[in-house]
Amino acid sequence: MKKIILVLLFIPLLVAAQNNNAVVPSFIKDSLDNYVNKALLQWNIPGVSVCVVKDGKVVVMKGFGAKELNGNDKIDENTLFMIGSNTKAFTATILATLNEEKKLSLEDKATKWLPQFKMKDDWVTKEVTVRDLLCHRLGMMTFQGDFMFFDTDLSTDDIFKKFARLTPAHSFRSTWGYTNAAFLAGGLVAANATNSTWQDLVRTRIFQPLGMTRSLALSKEIINATNKATAHTMDGDKLIKIPYGQLDNIAPAGSISSSVNDLSKWVTMLLDNGKFEGKQIIPSSAIQQTRAPNSILGDGRVLFNSGHFSLYGLGWMLQEYGGKKIVSHTGGVNGFVTSVTLIPEEKLGIVVLTNTDANQFFEALKWEIMDAYLGFPYRNYSQLYSNFSARQNKVEQENIKQKRDSIAMHLPMTVSLKKFVGEYENDPYGTLKIEEEGDHLKIKFQHHVMTGKLEPLSGNRFLCTYSNPIWGIVAIPFTIENNEVKSVTIKVADFVDYMPYEFKKKK
Repeated sequence: MKKIILVLLFIPLLVAAQNNNAVVPSFIKDSLDNYVNKALLQWNIPGVSVCVVKDGKVVVMKGFGAKELNGNDKIDENTLFMIGSNTKAFTATILATLNEEKKLSLEDKATKWLPQFKMKDDWVTKEVTVRDLLCHRLGMMTFQGDFMFFDTDLSTDDIFKKFARLTPAHSFRSTWGYTNAAFLAGGLVAANATNSTWQDLVRTRIFQPLGMTRSLALSKEIINATNKATAHTMDGDKLIKIPYGQLDNIAPAGSISSSVNDLSKWVTMLLDNGKFEGKQIIPSSAIQQTRAPNSILGDGRVLFNSGHFSLYGLGWMLQEYGGKKIVSHTGGVNGFVTSVTLIPEEKLGIVVLTNTDANQFFEALKWEIMDAYLGFPYRNYSQLYSNFSARQNKVEQENIKQKRDSIAMHLPMTVSLKKFVGEYENDPYGTLKIEEEGDHLKIKFQHHVMTGKLEPLSGNRFLCTYSNPIWGIVAIPFTIENNEVKSVTIKVADFVDYMPYEFKKKK
């Protein structure tokens, strides 16, 4: 997330709470409701759930807005949201626990427990450890391969076969690159080491001991669940309802659904070094293992105040902010963005859940609450992020408008539409088909229900509008040689995958 700098001068007073003698910032006590309700309108968010835990007590736990756009069914503390990559901390915690129990070692080679795990380089395949899987240091570019894996009909075995044919963007252990398929592998390592399944481990080792009775391990379970938020995204300048993401083929990376009530228990346990209601649920040493740095992300610069490093532990981002260690993660999946933040030294936990993936408020509110508790000035991060987002959206919409204007001009193509029709192949993805449909073309993917509408721009380029808006609207180029179409380069929104995929036309 890019950020802009603006200094606002307003210092919130800290006021004493009436319960448990804790000190609650005035922002939390007096301003939070207005701040969130204003953001619902400003960001066009149907619903938000917020939880703040301090010193083992819940300070705030409430829902705002509605489960669905223009609906009357209100969000409450038990409303389920898909939490996306906040699932990773659950997976990493289970593996760290198994490490402490000597059921496996984080230094074990991944192939010891998962023989089907492979990378393109045989030497790297033999060297990858369980720890490597959990700290994103395989050499992949962030999100590399996710276009193939998310919302597809691929099985987990299919994913491993295709992952093995990807060429890493970097050398092994040299560069941090966020790799969802690695967490799938980690989850299956845990399952194989215990003769169980990842979802059963999550349920029996975390959900059940903590009383997280509403939480769901698999994405398919939210479809028939009660009291759940609907997924939303932006389609141009309009917010729309979209289907829940199909993530169970890569579940350990992002399939959990939960509520702020349930997550308050998870956060309370983490802040008390694995204890909950007097019982040790997770070994303290396992909690600390997940918070030990393994990979370098950057120098940790932030909008305001001081920040000197940004690292990755096991399923957690680690950074220093205002002299405090911050342990956090975000989660973005079809129609939802969420954040979970811990400041262990302050025994402070913050959870923000939203039911549209088209907002940065889930991060803005986190920073606002953190600053309030750390005694920093009020910054109005929501307004700052909103200003930046509005400028960014304006540029994107103007760019799309220019391309649509080009389409309306009916500029000449290099070859006729019929020449683009046919079957194309990419290794490792598979195939796609391009069909002629009136004055445009249509892409059908082998492994996706999603399709793409291709409208001629000029020369060898088309504007591709995907049937699911989260995949974006992008310019798609074809390669043409000697008046014959040779290939097409598929690109989707960066939210899904940064990498382009070249599909060569089959003869």
